[in-house]
Amino acid sequence: MTHTRLTPSLTPHGRLVLTTSDDAPELDPALAQRLLDAFEHGSGHGLLQLGGAEVGQPLPPVFGFWRELGVRYVTTLCTRPGADTHHTPIPPPDTADLQTLALGAPAMPGAEYVSAHVLETLWREIDAAFAARQLKTKSTTEELLKQLNPAWNVVGRVYFNLAENRKDELAPFAFLATYTHQLSAHGKAQHVPLGDALREYAGARNRDRLLSLLLPVQRAAVGCVWLREMVDAGEIFHPLRWSATDAFRFLSDVPAIERSGVIVRMPALWRENRPPRPQVTTTVGSRAPAGVGAGALLDFSMDITLGGARLSPAEVSEILAGTRGLAFIRGQWIEFDSEQLRLTMKRFEAAERLASEHGLTFAEATRLLSGADVTADAGDGAALADLGWSHVNAGSWLAPLLQGLRSPESLAPVEPGSELRGTLRPYQEVGVRWLDLLSRLGLGACLADDMGLGKTIQVLALLLLQRRTNEGQRVPNLLVAPASLIANWQAEIERFAPALQVIAAHQSTMTATELKAIDAQRLANADLVITTYGSLRRFPWLADTKWNLVILDEAQAIKNPGAKQTRTAKRLSARARIAMTGTPVENRLSDLWSIFDFINPGLLGSAKQFGTYSKRLAATQHNPYGGLRELVRPYILRRLKTDRTVISDLPEKTEVKAYCQLTRKQAALYQDSVHELREQIAEADGVRRKGLILTFLMRFKQICNHPSQWLKDDAWDATDSGKLARLGELAEVIAAKQEKVLVFTQFREVTDPLASFLGRAFGRPGLTLHGGTDVKKRRELVRRFQEDELVPFFVISLKAGGSGLNLTAASHVIHFDRWWNPAVEAQATDRAFRIGQTKNVLVHKFVCRGTVEEKIDALIESKTQLSRELLEGGAELNLTELNDDELLRLVSLDIGAAMKE
Repeated sequence: MTHTRLTPSLTPHGRLVLTTSDDAPELDPALAQRLLDAFEHGSGHGLLQLGGAEVGQPLPPVFGFWRELGVRYVTTLCTRPGADTHHTPIPPPDTADLQTLALGAPAMPGAEYVSAHVLETLWREIDAAFAARQLKTKSTTEELLKQLNPAWNVVGRVYFNLAENRKDELAPFAFLATYTHQLSAHGKAQHVPLGDALREYAGARNRDRLLSLLLPVQRAAVGCVWLREMVDAGEIFHPLRWSATDAFRFLSDVPAIERSGVIVRMPALWRENRPPRPQVTTTVGSRAPAGVGAGALLDFSMDITLGGARLSPAEVSEILAGTRGLAFIRGQWIEFDSEQLRLTMKRFEAAERLASEHGLTFAEATRLLSGADVTADAGDGAALADLGWSHVNAGSWLAPLLQGLRSPESLAPVEPGSELRGTLRPYQEVGVRWLDLLSRLGLGACLADDMGLGKTIQVLALLLLQRRTNEGQRVPNLLVAPASLIANWQAEIERFAPALQVIAAHQSTMTATELKAIDAQRLANADLVITTYGSLRRFPWLADTKWNLVILDEAQAIKNPGAKQTRTAKRLSARARIAMTGTPVENRLSDLWSIFDFINPGLLGSAKQFGTYSKRLAATQHNPYGGLRELVRPYILRRLKTDRTVISDLPEKTEVKAYCQLTRKQAALYQDSVHELREQIAEADGVRRKGLILTFLMRFKQICNHPSQWLKDDAWDATDSGKLARLGELAEVIAAKQEKVLVFTQFREVTDPLASFLGRAFGRPGLTLHGGTDVKKRRELVRRFQEDELVPFFVISLKAGGSGLNLTAASHVIHFDRWWNPAVEAQATDRAFRIGQTKNVLVHKFVCRGTVEEKIDALIESKTQLSRELLEGGAELNLTELNDDELLRLVSLDIGAAMKE
């Protein structure tokens, strides 16, 4: 327990310590502990704590005496701040000053030993303590002063103070330079006229302190002619009467003055150190438009205001009659610039005329509100809003709408109904509300949630919601996805929304003739049509149909505006469009433009206009992307799995199935192997039968990975494997997010081809580890993966790297082929998901649709008797006990589900 009755005691040898006694003053327990901790390291550390950190803290008089010594030291230090972490000793005050301080010592243990010599010795101990603390923390003097108490950073600083003096019509402003020479007993900075510094720091001994104090003033005077003249004439040390012209000249140079280190103080009513400005205030969307959506026409009005109040025509004329400066209007000083005001008025008057003649579109309105006029030419004053001369308000109809889009958690709940076979997390419910509002308005949406946060279930919930609310007026929706994800969508629909009537317009489910024959009658009862980007170019009815929603999954597929599939996707006709992507901006702002050109054409202007706008942003120093961010914010919903405010209970490990389809070559080899197994197993029994089954199960796995693994032809063409296609898509997303991935395979011979493929996908090499890797080399490989940011992936054979490795630099784990034993897979996953991992881990389990991989995965998931056997032992050994019919059903190929386009 901390002793709270403490008193400082001075030993005969001049050492200051803390002692306890019943008649000692009682301190706050926290304060007492801080002082005990400091004095434990020596007298200097204790006095530094008293004078530096406890300034302003109520203390008994005996502590106040010793704090005064510490305060004097820190105050002197404040006049010599610097960026150097090497401490220069601070010489003690004159003996006479210390003698005067010693005479004021109160009654305390050891008071008889207090002398100028003892105080000088203690001063040097404080100086040594500060030097030791600075060396330990590697902080500059200013940084360490701030650590002691932020109030110290204003001591020894010069202030330029501007105040109003309305009683003097000729000189309505007063200027005074001050400095803070110490802190008060309450820890507040005490300001005195700068002229007092000439007396306080008089004499050669204090010359360096005076020069240090005035250095910021000298720096400011270099770029300000009027200030240099004041310094040369000595006027900087006296109060001055200033005219409005003088005050505006000072106001114009405030940024440069503050950069020099001088603190500027303005009249209290001037917000952000500037007087108010008249503004061109426009209001958009006060009344509900006749229609909704991107084509809705909004009302527009314009006024000249001051502090939100409308200025009269006479007052506007008075301002425009001047040039630039300060004017006294409506009982207050304002800043005006007639040229800037005229330009701003001209710009918005043009918008007002356009709105009165044709109406203002939703896109034009949101561009005005954000200040991001992407359609303007570089030299026409488009960025005037950034200069503070204009303000655009959303009207009474538009404001709550935009608020709902920007903060969708405030939207009213919606109910997809009991047909949704799953429970939405709170953030997913918010996403469905947001998607529903935008789609009902006919506006586009970009659902940009992080991988693993469930974009798919949110879209399915939206489809079910709109199916309920639009009963009797069914218009089909279109989903476009990479061919490798068709199986994922079908599986998710079966799991979460089996009530949806779905047409998979894809060669894995119907022939080309059937696909071409799909017409309006066939679509009439469909809720959703799923197709691929490649199919858009082959089947004209996809572009000819008027869809309710067109949804693009992995929408980064249209990031290249010139690509054929991008142009084809943008020609699709729909009431509203949705883009799903975890990486809305991968490398360039043009990626964002292309996605928005799909969901809300025209919002970001043409490609040429947006390119010009992007160049202007790149040349802007302060918050260059603020306007663009505000412009796109209503139409992008981006949540990260690392954000605990979004999902506080997200597991550290999230497992997802990555369904893959077979290429034609894989399907042919697989089908041939099934026929061969049927022929051979009919004539085998006993051990030979078991061996035969194990051999063919291994062959099926190899074919699902890549034909070359089974054929051993060393070709490894990327287009021959559906798994490589899926791996490439994942690698693209992971690379865009600059994250790392572990890729596990049970086959040593697959590690090098995978590493070669991933090296091309990431644009730089990674690492491999298998049974042939030297044991000594393993540690170096792990170190490189953990510490080298340029190593993006690690391909590991399961037996060699399934245990004993700490690879927490990875936030993704991919099981390229399955061991069919969850315990073994979990052990491999735990190379990344283990103590020391600071990121959420997303585990991708590759499964070839329509093959033995999918069927065994389903058995494991469904908890059947066979799955329990698989969990308890080696899957292959248990599978050998199946009879011929059971085995052949297990390995048979569902060609429709398995085939890749």
